[in-house]
This record gives sequence, structure tokens and C-alpha cells, in this order.
Amino acid sequence: MTKLVINADDFGYSKGVNLGIIEAYRNGVVTSTTMMTNMPGAAHAAALALENPGLGVGIHLVLDCGSPVNEEVPSLINENGFFHKMNDLVKQASLSDIEKEYTSQIEKFLSFGLQPTHIDSHHHLHGHEKVYPIVANLAKKYNLPVRKVSADPRHVSNEELQMVQYFSPAFYGNDLSANHLIELADRALSYETAEIMTHPAYIDEPLLSGSSYALQRVRELAILTDKKVQQAFLDKNIKLVTYKEVGYQSFV
Repeated sequence: MTKLVINADDFGYSKGVNLGIIEAYRNGVVTSTTMMTNMPGAAHAAALALENPGLGVGIHLVLDCGSPVNEEVPSLINENGFFHKMNDLVKQASLSDIEKEYTSQIEKFLSFGLQPTHIDSHHHLHGHEKVYPIVANLAKKYNLPVRKVSADPRHVSNEELQMVQYFSPAFYGNDLSANHLIELADRALSYETAEIMTHPAYIDEPLLSGSSYALQRVRELAILTDKKVQQAFLDKNIKLVTYKEVGYQSFV
């Protein structure tokens, strides 16, 4: 039996995103989410998480959206106090500021009274060669699993960190369907543990004006709550879980 984590990224981005994720959890196949503690909707997300204790909640580390939690990370921000865009960030960010900011985001998550299930990151920056060693050290410090970085079994992450065997970022884009999600789940059947990344949401003004990936999230929400998908997962004997059920084993 495959243990499958369906993770909804960007918890905390806005109230619309938060409520969409909760809907996908309560009435769909989402089992897990990861919180952007630096974003305006983080406190709202934390309150919803406390009301829904069965939802696995991890930390979505952020370096290129919104503003930092830590006020003393000058290499990460532009003249307006916002994070640099990704290309500029990688060039300008100091390792010490990255570590400082990521630690602050984790500590802010803990201040909400929540226990994180795992770590991932916005735009998969935790897999960047400059950022990965910092995330690896933090994962070990806080004893947390991390979203899979590389499918190459020789990659150092697969030897030193707690991860699922298979990760799919492919449920994303303009041409999504229930059949596509079911096909992605089919690919996970040859593994004991797997994760599929998703981004469900209800549209609100912060999302519509702040993200280039907005309207597609409503379509994701519809698919993730589609009874056809839920029945297909049952028929395939897929066990929907959180990182609590898979994170403390070795999946090299």
C-alpha cells in the first residue's frame, strides 16, 4: 500500500488561500499543508490549523515572496523592504542572512503553538545548491523531514535527510483535470511513500493582485474535492497520510 501525502503549498498567503486549503482538506484529498509564516495570512492560517488538528501542517520556507520575518537580513531585501526576486536573491543573499531568516520563520511557526510536520520551500529554493546545506542543518536541528530535493539516489539529501521516496510537482498549470491527478497518483504506486504538491485556493484580492498563479488554484480546488478522485484513490488502495506517518523512516 502506498502512503501518499497530498500537500497544499502557500498556507498563510491570504485568507482566500487558507480557506481553500481547509476546504480541500475537509472535503477532498488534501492531507497536508505548509505555511508561509512571513505572509499576512499566517496568523489566520495558524488559527485554522488549530481548529483542524488532523491536517498536517509544515513550514513553507520563503525567501522570494513578501517581506522577511527577521528585521536584520539586509542582503535578502530590496530598497522597499521586500525580498529580492529569485534571480537577484541567489546572487545577493548572504548565507548568514538566509540561515537567520529561515530560523526566524521556523521559530515564528512554533510561536503559534503548532508542531511542524516537515519543511519545504517556496519555488523549491531549499534544493538550490547555495540554500540546501542551510536547510539540511535546520532539518537536523529541529528533527524534521524535508520535501524531496532530488530523484537521484546518489544526491546527498537522500542519504542524510528524512524524505519520501517520490515527489511530484506536476499538478500545476493551466491544463489540469481529475484524470491528470489520478495519473500522478498512479505513478506513485510503485513507491511506499510519495508526495504530490498542490495549490488550492479561493480567490481573494491579495492572491489575484499578488500572484501570477491565481485563477488556476480554483480549478485545483475543484479537482481536489472531486468525488471521482476520492473514489479512484480508494480503488487503488492508496493511503492518504501526512508527514507524521512517513517522516521518521528512511526512504533512500
